[in-house]
Amino acid sequence: MFTALGTSSRGLVLVYSSFAENGHAKTSTVAPSSCTSWIGYSNRRRPSLVRIEVVPKPVASSSGTEQRESAGRESRDGSASEEALQLRRSADWRAARTYKESGVIFDGKIEGSNAGGLLIRFYSLLGFLPYPLLSPSHSCRDPGKSIQGIAKDLVGSSISLKVIEANEEEKRLIFSEKDANWSKYSSQVKVGDVFDARVGSVEDYGAFVHLLFPDGHYHLTGLVHVSEVSWDLVHDVRDILREGEQLKVKVIHINREKSRLTLSIKQLEDDPLLETLDKVIPQEGQSESDSLVMPDNINIEPLPGLESICKELLQEDGITGVRFGRQGLEKRVVSQDLELWLSSVPAKDKQFTLLARAGRQVQEVYLTSTLDQEGIKKAVQSVLRRVP
Repeated sequence: MFTALGTSSRGLVLVYSSFAENGHAKTSTVAPSSCTSWIGYSNRRRPSLVRIEVVPKPVASSSGTEQRESAGRESRDGSASEEALQLRRSADWRAARTYKESGVIFDGKIEGSNAGGLLIRFYSLLGFLPYPLLSPSHSCRDPGKSIQGIAKDLVGSSISLKVIEANEEEKRLIFSEKDANWSKYSSQVKVGDVFDARVGSVEDYGAFVHLLFPDGHYHLTGLVHVSEVSWDLVHDVRDILREGEQLKVKVIHINREKSRLTLSIKQLEDDPLLETLDKVIPQEGQSESDSLVMPDNINIEPLPGLESICKELLQEDGITGVRFGRQGLEKRVVSQDLELWLSSVPAKDKQFTLLARAGRQVQEVYLTSTLDQEGIKKAVQSVLRRVP
């Protein structure tokens, strides 16, 4: 007979018992096979046919196991690959911060552009170069081309850049070509230098002007403040300067910490307000002048407010005398408001010369003082703050 003892990976485990002639049983274990049933006999002498159903346990096919193992390997490989990529990106962010802190110039490849700027490859990272931080050399090379057209031409090329922001948390990696150009070319610029230049943009407060370098490129940009455009009174810079206009400018100040250049157009000419009337009013034997001397029998009304200023000057410590000098009329209007300037001519016998102008009228004022030129300047400024 068969007796079920348990199960195995293939199905039920059966024990077969047979009876010898003496009535004692003989047993043997029968392992399950791939068959679905077994036929056995009971221990009764009268045989009885019994069907025992054997249900095998499901066995995974070799192909399914391989698929699961392959999926596992792919999952592990994918996790390892993602982890390696993350480690590489973290290392590249550290490198970007190092570039920013050190100020080292990086040659970055331009991989694309969008409405706001260029996309720059930095190892495994993709950074951004805003259009305003591009070198002016690109727009000056082809003034008629739009910034989008310039960007399209630059894709695929490499340019010198500086990292100006590297924020891993916010995923912000910002580059500047202007900052890189400052490091490369600012040492070639000194106060007093005169450059050929091109007007970039004109604002209410002045004009941004691009400087032309000996290599034929416009590498740096400086500001011509509205007060440095002309010796004449300027109401609107746009009345004098136009975008794209070529001109000469003089470097009057360099702020190397902030990477800024201050330029001047008017200082390429002598300042008429820092001269005495020896040049603006003709002396004997001179026939030409920017001003006209009025005959002695013609009275010129004093400049409005000048007498009050002179009285206040006598109240300043160190100023012992104030008197008026020569008068004249300019051929052109310099300023509608009263302007008072200290002559650059050195003092003689402790006497300094001020030049007052308003409209076309010009007037010399002589100051006697124990102060030096800087002291006179401070005294005049103090008075002008008090007098309305």
